[in-house]
Amino acid sequence: MKRLKKFSLMTLMASVMMIMAACGGNDSPEGGAELEGSVVIDGSGTVYPFMAKMAENYMTNAQENVSVEVSRAGTSAGFQKFLVEDGTDFNNASRSIKEEELAKAEELGTEVQELKVALDGLTFVINKENDWATELTQQEIIEIFLASGGKQKWSDVRPDFPEEEIKTYGPNENHGTYEFMFENILGEQDMVEGANLQQDYSVLVDLVSKDKNAIAFFGYGYYASNTDKLTAVNVDFGNGPVEPSVETIAEDGEYAEFTRPVFSYLNVNHAKEKPQVLDYAIYTMENANEVAQETGFAPLPEEEIQATVDTLNGLKGE
Repeated sequence: MKRLKKFSLMTLMASVMMIMAACGGNDSPEGGAELEGSVVIDGSGTVYPFMAKMAENYMTNAQENVSVEVSRAGTSAGFQKFLVEDGTDFNNASRSIKEEELAKAEELGTEVQELKVALDGLTFVINKENDWATELTQQEIIEIFLASGGKQKWSDVRPDFPEEEIKTYGPNENHGTYEFMFENILGEQDMVEGANLQQDYSVLVDLVSKDKNAIAFFGYGYYASNTDKLTAVNVDFGNGPVEPSVETIAEDGEYAEFTRPVFSYLNVNHAKEKPQVLDYAIYTMENANEVAQETGFAPLPEEEIQATVDTLNGLKGE
């Protein structure tokens, strides 16, 4: 009889432990249950390092049964994949969503939530052997990339620079970085004829690393991960040269003239239908500043991050 009571007690304890284990999983919108399924993300090449690291952390530390797929078609190309029936769950963007893109979302009945995730600094890079253009003024950079700037040779920029043809490089029109350059830096004036514009940022890094007369533009994060191959141009905005860095590209930093926010746009319809999508959105914002600094971006104010997290938490149960 005593053995039977002992066996029953052990069975009861085991059952309780199993119930506690089942209720004690990873954090999620459902209050602790483990999630599964997929999260599909495309868009900005600039934001890609940030989101790829975030996805890795999420699958390793939060929800190992959720598959997060991150691609980099470019901001504009990504919106084309996002704004279709059964499109992607998120679109990363290095610019704000356009009015015509919002109109398309409304036409589809897709609710979109903007997630501002970090700050990026538009960075101009040169070949390691270029020892003359390590510091340029803001106006000199603009004139190098403007069709009307008249700077075909380095000696056109400054007389003591080499009499060699300037080779300009950058991302192509699929990328929000190109649009930021065209709209905000060049004032919507034509870019210099013959600029070599590429889809893949790694190709740009390779081209500049092999061309002594090259100068290119892209996000700071890509420079930060390729400092062994490239030199960043220090930019004089009127008060002396400023080196692009996580500190200077902050909201009130000295590099603010070339600083911009970067985003991920959430399909709210998907977030309401698929718990893993909403969970990933919340995880991204809660960990945005940590991952930003790990991948070459400047962090956002904590109160701004928290406001977005609160908005996302408000989607639970809708």
